[in-house]
Parts: sequence; C-alpha cells; structure tokens
Amino acid sequence: MADRFDKIIEGCIAGKGDSQKELYSILSPELYVVCLQYASCRDEANDYMQEGFIRIFTKIGSYRREGSFEGWCRKIMINTALQHLRKKKQMLVVNEEISEDAAYEAPLAQFQLEKEDLMDMIKNLPVSQRIVFNLFAIEGYNHQEISDMTGIPENTSKSHLHRARITLKKMLNIHSVETDKLFRKNVR
Repeated sequence: MADRFDKIIEGCIAGKGDSQKELYSILSPELYVVCLQYASCRDEANDYMQEGFIRIFTKIGSYRREGSFEGWCRKIMINTALQHLRKKKQMLVVNEEISEDAAYEAPLAQFQLEKEDLMDMIKNLPVSQRIVFNLFAIEGYNHQEISDMTGIPENTSKSHLHRARITLKKMLNIHSVETDKLFRKNVR
C-alpha cells in the first residue's frame, strides 16, 4: 500500500485532481468516522471532513514520509475538529484536580455491546468530556498532549476523562438492565 500512496502523494503534490480524488476515496470512510467522533451532528462532521481534506491537499508537500500517512491525515482531521470546537468555546475548563489513582471501576455488565451502541453512548457525552475521552481512549494521547491540543489545563483533561468514564459506566449499567429485561421478556 505504501507504493500506492507514494504515487498518489506525488500526484497530489503536483495538483492532479485524479490523485486527489483517489486519495479522498481511499481515506474518506475512515476519516469521516474520526470527524463524527468530534462533531455534534453529521453536517458538522461533513464540514470538518471538507476542511480537513483541503488542509491535507494544501499541506501534503510537508508530509515527511515518517510514520503512517493515514496517521498524518487523521491528525489533521482531529486538529481541524478541535480548531472548530475551540472557536465555539466548547472546551470547558474545570479547576478540579483528579488524582492519578482516582477510583474508577469498570462496569460489571455481562452483555454483548455492539460497536454502534458504544459509539452512540460516547456521542451522548457532554462535548468537552467526549473530546477528551476520544483523544485519550481512542486516539491514545496523554493528558499533557490533550492539554496542548485543546488549550485546557492538564487537570481539566483528567477531570473530563474521569467524568466521561463515570457517565459511560452509568450508561452501560442502564443498557445492561434494559438488555436483561429484553432477554427475559423474549425467553418467556
């Protein structure tokens, strides 16, 4: 796949529309999912996607071919979404310290959870919690990196993650109870 991307990247640097179209068709499904993780609706995700690809095509000449090209594009999409969210001032600063070893217990739910159900639960988190949860749990950034990316203090990032986990735990427990009731109803 690397050789295929090399040719596409060269074509995009040269401004060839067919190369841009091919790159878009290859990466858009994965990158759209990234945009949906940060957007509050599909229209907003589409805006992030469009602006993100404009940035990718504009900055593609600066790609150093170190690391994954897909990862480089993914980071541009995330930064595009975060820039919009900062403009809308949706990143809330909370002056609260959460210790590193703050008690967090994983839910004990014994049920099958579909990926879409989990993504819907994450989507229903408050915006600032959702963003920090996505950056930390899905993208793998640490709290210092999240602080640098979002402009919120590191302790606020920790607080948002802690609150997101608590909220998700409650959602999972509710889902577990509802699933159990549905299962019992269907068994009778």
